Amino acid sequence: MKRLLIVAHAPSPNTQRLRDAATRGAQYLDLETVEVVVKAPLQAGPEDIRASDAILLGTTENLGYMSGALKDFFDRSYYPVLEEKQGMPCALYVRAGNDGTGTRRAVESIVTGLRWRWVQEPLVLRGEWREEFAEQVEELGLYLAVGLEAGVL
Repeated sequence: MKRLLIVAHAPSPNTQRLRDAATRGAQYLDLETVEVVVKAPLQAGPEDIRASDAILLGTTENLGYMSGALKDFFDRSYYPVLEEKQGMPCALYVRAGNDGTGTRRAVESIVTGLRWRWVQEPLVLRGEWREEFAEQVEELGLYLAVGLEAGVL
């Protein structure tokens, strides 16, 4: 059994919709060999990363940076998993009211330090809320789950 960990900061109804869309996508095909675990950043930690085969990160853009909750997750997890989880497949979505550049750069810097492997470019959902944001995140969740099951991630 492979495990996809979704760590998503969801402080608003729209960001909750994104987290739910990621989960729905990852569970869409009801894959028998992929378990999906969803946690808020403040509830997730190194033990969750160790138990996972891929990770999907979700955050809001807060003052041009990732959410404090996701930063806290990285602060608590970075060194405990640094040597163990190199090469872990990862993806990111950012709900950005502005441009998301600072948020993306900050997460990419941490992921580079962890030596995780991007499976696709970070998805930055810019500007006013649009319904297609949820569809894009759902597709991202599906892509990760199917990739894990197929053994290509």
